[in-house]
Amino acid sequence: MNKNPYVGSSLDDLLEEEGTLEEINLIAVKRVIAWQIKQAMEKRNLTKTQMAQQMNTSRSSLDRLLDPNNTSVTLDTIERAARVIGKRVHFELVDTV
Repeated sequence: MNKNPYVGSSLDDLLEEEGTLEEINLIAVKRVIAWQIKQAMEKRNLTKTQMAQQMNTSRSSLDRLLDPNNTSVTLDTIERAARVIGKRVHFELVDTV
């Protein structure tokens, strides 16, 4: 008989038990946002310098935004980037189970 306590449970259950689920979800969301912005920049042929100028921010601030592992980006920075690439931001609070 298998005595593994995790058999049959989900990855979310394991991560929640370890206390890392929220952090992992935050990193996943940030990676998607960074990827979407990079894709839109490429589509519009925008360099990082051009993007930063149009956002009225520094190149280092844009680098933080595009860093998929940096979760300390402000909503304002995300919103400004979205406007430059012709997008809008939509956040939603959802119930936890």
